[in-house]
Amino acid sequence: MRKNTTTPIPPRLPIGFAHRGARAERRENTIDAFTRALELGASGLESDAWLTADGVVVLDHDGVTGPPWRHRAISAQERSSLPAHIPSLAELYERCGAGFELSLDVKDAAALPAVLDTARRHGAAGRLWLCYHDWRPMAAWRRAAPEVHLVESSNLHWMKEGLSARVSALAAAGIDALNLHASQWDADLVREARSAGVLAFAWDGQTAEVLDRLLGFGVDAVYSDHVERMVAAISRAAVARA
Repeated sequence: MRKNTTTPIPPRLPIGFAHRGARAERRENTIDAFTRALELGASGLESDAWLTADGVVVLDHDGVTGPPWRHRAISAQERSSLPAHIPSLAELYERCGAGFELSLDVKDAAALPAVLDTARRHGAAGRLWLCYHDWRPMAAWRRAAPEVHLVESSNLHWMKEGLSARVSALAAAGIDALNLHASQWDADLVREARSAGVLAFAWDGQTAEVLDRLLGFGVDAVYSDHVERMVAAISRAAVARA
């Protein structure tokens, strides 16, 4: 069971995060993709957070605009100059409400204060899951944002100390979850993470077979481009548990 009680974990597990919205059906990271994902029953949305030159948090994967031969970083542009399809975090909440879990990969650490401010203004901080590739800076995030959830997105091959030592360090630092590729989890590793008090998240669950296997292991969240498959798999897992 969970030992890390820094942030209360909601009883809404497992979470089905729609990766960049309903990406299999709509243009990714758009309001259309996010609203479609919620229509299909996703309990969570996923995106990447960047900060514009004038301090607005926007949602985009690559953090650049324009053709490959003339890329411009989002951080070097004002919000008004970005393509119309790129939404701000505030627009996401204004259009979709705050009744869902939101996983944000914080690609630009400078965006963190504005992300927190936006989520708090919309009453959504308690359902915010902030992801980053290194848990060590996130220990300071915990102190700045005790009400949000923190997730390290990592890889087993990077953990020279081993999974057991890593999840112990995460729990001690107040990190709520470890996010690994779907291929890296098995039932024993999920149990090991959970026994340390760290939730197990799995990304790239694209087929029904993979989703069923992950949920059978007991993971606490899955990320998928295929929202209908994901929602159906979560429903099957709930029936199996019952």
